[in-house]
Parts: sequence; C-alpha cells; structure tokens
Amino acid sequence: CSRESPLQLHWNQGSSRSAKLYFGMPLVAFSSLPDVSRAWVIGSADPLTSDAEGILLASVDEYLAGWRAHGQALTVGRDSREHHFLTIAVDPTASDASGCSLDALFRVFKGLEQVLGTTLLDRGRVYYRDRTGTVQSTDRAGFSDLAARGIVTSETPVFDTSVQTLGDWRARFEVPAADAWQAALLPRAKR
Repeated sequence: CSRESPLQLHWNQGSSRSAKLYFGMPLVAFSSLPDVSRAWVIGSADPLTSDAEGILLASVDEYLAGWRAHGQALTVGRDSREHHFLTIAVDPTASDASGCSLDALFRVFKGLEQVLGTTLLDRGRVYYRDRTGTVQSTDRAGFSDLAARGIVTSETPVFDTSVQTLGDWRARFEVPAADAWQAALLPRAKR
C-alpha cells in the first residue's frame, strides 16, 4: 500500500484549498448502483452546517472521482442525508475497493474532522430520530440512559451505520429500534 492518497488536501483559513488528484471514473448516480454494492456509512456526530456539508461533499467527490484500487477505477456513488450521514457505495461487479484504497479514503475523512469541527469516524455513535423527527446522536451509554428514562423506545427510528451492502442500506438503514442492533441497548421490559 502506498501511504499517498490519490487526493491530498491542504486547508488554509478554512476555505482555500489545493489538491493533487489522479482522475479516474466519474461518480455515478447512487440510485443506479446495484444492491450488491459495498457500502460504508459515515456519520457526523454533530449536524453539519450547509457550509460544512459543502466542504465535505466537495472533498469527497474530488476523492471519489479519482478513487482507484490496484490501478482500476472504481464505480462509485454517494448519498448525503439529514446533515449527518454520507453513504459511499462501490459496485464490486466492475472493480472492488481494496484495503489500501479504503485506508486512503478514511484518511481523507480523518483529515476533514478537524476542518469540519466534528467526529466522522466514531463507530460507537448511535443515531436516532427524536420525537420531533430531528436526527440526534449519542454514545451507546447515552442511548441506554435515554431508553431507561423512556425518551427513546422500541419504536424510535434509529439508523444502522453498520450496513455493509447497498441492499441492506436500502432495506434497513432507518428502522425502529426494536428491529436493529440498538434493541440490545433498550431495557428488557421495553424491547
């Protein structure tokens, strides 16, 4: 694995940037990718402002346009939702992402965390909709506490950021807590 990512961003004063980019396959419409596509959901611990979301999407789109694995361009699309979630999917029937190419992608996200002022790569976060429909984020202990106090229940919509295929994402990215791994965080009497 080369330590150099296809895209290197250097941020000055938060808005000026320079990039080194190797061009590959352009992004495809997310909806056109097959269900067997591999998927990665990146969740922002805090809701992104319009400006922060713009920085995230511009940076990721630049990276994805040049994303390659073992010299092969990847067929890739992305979806952004709720000012919290970015899902990236790769069609493995064309060419699949390798460990090295994924490491490079996640280095881009790690670099963006400081620029955006939020955490993007905390797999321990639990995302749910509160009673007003707003997406909230907490850690697992916080979700269990909310459940113990009756603030979240088995019917509370939650987001499964652990989905691994686009078919799973389409079928169960947002489901009631009782139907997701988050059910284990609910008190037994409330499941």
